Amino acid sequence: MTIAVCIDDKNGMLFNNRRQSQDRVLIEDLVALSNGRKISISPFSKELFAGDEVCIVEEHFPDKADEDTICFVENIDLTAYADKIQKIILYRWNRHYPSSLKFKLDLSPYTLTEQTDFPGSSHEKITREVYVR
Repeated sequence: MTIAVCIDDKNGMLFNNRRQSQDRVLIEDLVALSNGRKISISPFSKELFAGDEVCIVEEHFPDKADEDTICFVENIDLTAYADKIQKIILYRWNRHYPSSLKFKLDLSPYTLTEQTDFPGSSHEKITREVYVR
């Protein structure tokens, strides 16, 4: 499975059951990067992908994911899925926000294969990093 996650400078993902930030250009980037593959999301993330036909909204979506699935994760601790994750698309906000849920996956088994900066709709610079096991 491939996961896509947005984090701040201290690996924060979520604060008090609210996303730290949202960015329209980041979502467009992920949809383009999916190259037509389906992106599984939780009901929590549905509003970010309004109108995008590539999304499948379902509860417990990482449990159902196979090797071709891209899972956009905002509000789930991913450590239980570590053995299943083959690729990580990490979007960095390049800011520090308060957080109550952190990205805890160890990146040492992965190789950084791509790093790209782009301007977002709400952030001057967003960094996309792609890691492959």
